Amino acid sequence: MSKGQVPERISTAGEMVRPVCNHLSIENVLRALSADKSLVLFNTIALASFDRDILMSRLGFTRKQYYSRLSALIGAGLIKRRNTKYFLSSFGKIVYDAQLIIGKALENYWKLVAIDSAGLSDIERKKIIQVLIETPEIRESLLGDAHCELMNNKIAGINNNDDCVRGTPI
Repeated sequence: MSKGQVPERISTAGEMVRPVCNHLSIENVLRALSADKSLVLFNTIALASFDRDILMSRLGFTRKQYYSRLSALIGAGLIKRRNTKYFLSSFGKIVYDAQLIIGKALENYWKLVAIDSAGLSDIERKKIIQVLIETPEIRESLLGDAHCELMNNKIAGINNNDDCVRGTPI
């Protein structure tokens, strides 16, 4: 085993799997959230600050389940503890917002499937997206506005990049 790695436990009956390495990664964040009831715990902490006993009783966790999931969320950098209460870290707030956007995309799933299967020109596709998709974050993602803005900021001064089309710089 190389330096920086910790042994991985095998998950049994919803037991939390310990991250393979002790550095942050997308995989570790998703693993922490995907364990049984971990997402519920994360969302509950995001919505309100509760103490341990209230969280455990509301979510129906055993003491081991609670601390196992809590430890994984802390290890993934998603939550912090202040005194006796837990709250989202700045990184956790961003992950929570991303989760909300995924939820909005799921609400629009069939509209997204229709857009993909329509075989439209770029101009027609943009018009359909503007009509069908009401959620600004989803609309911007589909139209490439968010990606263009990011690319413009990254390469400011090197290339103007005003010709960004559908999320791909030209």
